[in-house]
Amino acid sequence: MTDIDRTKPVMITGATGYVAGWIVKRLLDEGLTVHAAVRDPSRKEKLKTLDALAESAAGSIKYFKGDLLDEGSYGEAMEGCEVVFHTASPFTSHVENPQRDLVDPAVLGTRNVLEQASRTPSVKRVVVTSSCAAIYGDNADVAKAPGGILTEEVWNTSSSLEHQAYSYSKTMAEREAWKIADAQDRWKLVCINPSLVMGPATNPMANGESISMMIQFGNGTYKSGVPDLGMGIVDVRDVAEAHFAAAFKPEANGRNITSGHNSSFAEIGEILRKHYAGKYPVPKGTLPKWLVWLVGPVANKALTRKVVSLNVGWPWKADNSKIQRELGIRFRPLEQTLTEMFEQLAEAGRLKK
Repeated sequence: MTDIDRTKPVMITGATGYVAGWIVKRLLDEGLTVHAAVRDPSRKEKLKTLDALAESAAGSIKYFKGDLLDEGSYGEAMEGCEVVFHTASPFTSHVENPQRDLVDPAVLGTRNVLEQASRTPSVKRVVVTSSCAAIYGDNADVAKAPGGILTEEVWNTSSSLEHQAYSYSKTMAEREAWKIADAQDRWKLVCINPSLVMGPATNPMANGESISMMIQFGNGTYKSGVPDLGMGIVDVRDVAEAHFAAAFKPEANGRNITSGHNSSFAEIGEILRKHYAGKYPVPKGTLPKWLVWLVGPVANKALTRKVVSLNVGWPWKADNSKIQRELGIRFRPLEQTLTEMFEQLAEAGRLKK
């Protein structure tokens, strides 16, 4: 694989996103020219954070119109780029129509971006933001993985449109990415598979599932306790570093589990309690499974009884040795990730109910 020329521009989809913001910052700080594909470049308000990042960095940013569902719309942004980052994909647990709201944008978006890469002679490497959700669907799946631990060899086979639709969309999108990559031999695909991404945002007023979740930990939603729900957690800045390494290290390859800690809601609550008990209505402890099973579906439509039974009380374990060994990624302490995220939300006045 030829080394990537850092004097050439790099393209990123979904540039205004939570993870993408830190990738863009890392690229700009390195002095690169970033081609940011966004839905509407004329909406200057939405680009303010990225503009501010560019102002204080050695690199520069240019905006291009690009839409996941509009075939060929990434052509102009990709021209002359050797590296393409595809981060844009819907991440929400509140959907009316899973096929329309999750699967189509994830799969068709991946197809549009990667087929454009095949049509763009300059492209040498594509880095796709996949997810650990493409590796497992429910925590109960972890117990069935070889040795009871998730690795890059494992694929999610338990999710569907009817159950864990978000995980299903990420699985289908990554499978599509490998299918397109395997059909050509000019550019190389590297997938980054993060677990739950936490940590401060480049924009303190950003929205997203992780941010909403942390707000609930601080505004009293979980005051009486949290479900015993295991999960992997990774700092958003470490995810950005993983993308950067995936783009520029010649040895980067395949899928890469990007998860700093085998953790849980209970551990998040414990860390926040240590720092903020008495100042904010942080969780007091863990709720019994029978109670979550009973009231969960009432409190949150996505928390079906099936989801509760296959996730609550099941530990989460993944092997993150590949990305440490091959890409040199070192993960921040969980306490730092959570407290810096919480402090940012508190300072922005976002923890009030």
